[in-house]
Order: sequence, then structure tokens, then C-alpha cells
Amino acid sequence: MYGTPRTVSDVMTQTVAAVGRRAPFKEIVQLMQDWQISALPVIEGEGRVAGVVSEADLLPKEELRDDPDAGYLQLRQPVDVAKAGALTAEELMTSPAVTVRANATLAEAARTMARQGIKRLPVVDDAGLLAGIVSRADLLKIFLRGDEEIAEEVRREIASHLFPPPSSAVRVEVEDGVVTLTGRIRDTALVPTAARLVRAIEGVVDVEFDLTHDGGPQ
Repeated sequence: MYGTPRTVSDVMTQTVAAVGRRAPFKEIVQLMQDWQISALPVIEGEGRVAGVVSEADLLPKEELRDDPDAGYLQLRQPVDVAKAGALTAEELMTSPAVTVRANATLAEAARTMARQGIKRLPVVDDAGLLAGIVSRADLLKIFLRGDEEIAEEVRREIASHLFPPPSSAVRVEVEDGVVTLTGRIRDTALVPTAARLVRAIEGVVDVEFDLTHDGGPQ
């Protein structure tokens, strides 16, 4: 009845900058600068993701560069102190890497990013090999979906099933991603269900109702 959710493969970047375990510190910094990114997958073998190096992994080297006193070092996490002396991607990376499958929904990827507090996710295929990268900005592209495209999906997939004519008469309008359902319906108990289903449609920012009971038998 309802449309197939878009997946990570629909929005991910397939051309990915990555490094091997032995990549030196300066090479990692240079790649981040060249690609204007904040993290790099670390790969091994045929492309299996072994870990991720982020800007946060690199900063301890600068932060602790002036050899602060022992009291300051005690306030730092041991892993940060260790990374201050790291020279290669293998020593710097966070492992195991947090990854996402290409067939995961955008909502699943967004939840993973939120729970892990990260901005980018390596995308892997069924064999665990690097297939792309997805960022927060990629996930937000869904909100660029056209208003009329959203309205047509709401009419076709939701309104026509929950509020079918002639017993109900519902108009669907969308402006800046906000869906408004207006008209007369026979069963007002269906409104919460309609709200939940409309909000689940990709690109919807919010949903509003201006519906009245038509007074007929339910």
C-alpha cells in the first residue's frame, strides 16, 4: 500500500577517499584537506573497512604537542594520550568502524549517526566491502523533494485508503514540506493514524489537519 522508503544507496557518495592501515599522519591530514571532509575510512585487503580516522583522532597530537605537565595528562583519556604519539592510520583509527549497509533506510542511517554522535558513515555491501560514504547532508537531501510529489503520494497512498470517496471528501495540499488535509470525513478516529503515516513519508516536515465530521453514520 505504501511507497518503498529510499535507501542509503539512493543518496550516498560512491567516490570515496580512503586510506590503508599504514598511511602516515601527514597523508591523512592532506587527504582531509583536499577532499574537504572530516573523516576517512581505513581499509584493508580488497576494501574491507577496518576503522575510521576522524579529525578528533588527529587533534591530540597538536593539543599535547607542548608536553604538558603530568597533572594535565592525568585529566586526559589514555586513548587521547596514545593518539598524540600515533604515526599511522592503524594507530589513529577508531575500530571497529561504525558502518551502514547500502540497503538501509535513511531513517536507520540517521538513527545510527545520532546514537553514535558521528557525521559520516562508511557504506558497506553484503560482503563488508566499502561501497560509498553517507553524510548528514546526504540524509537531509530528502527534504528537497517537491511539494507536489509529496502531495501526490499522500493522496495515492494514504488519503485514498483511509478517507475514500464518496463517504469522505479530503483535499491534500503541501507547502514547504508541510502537509495539510482539509475536508469532511466519516471517521475522525482515523486522524491519528493518518498523521503517523503522513509523517512517515519521506520529505514531509509536518502535517496539519482541518477536517470535520460529516455527521453521517460511521
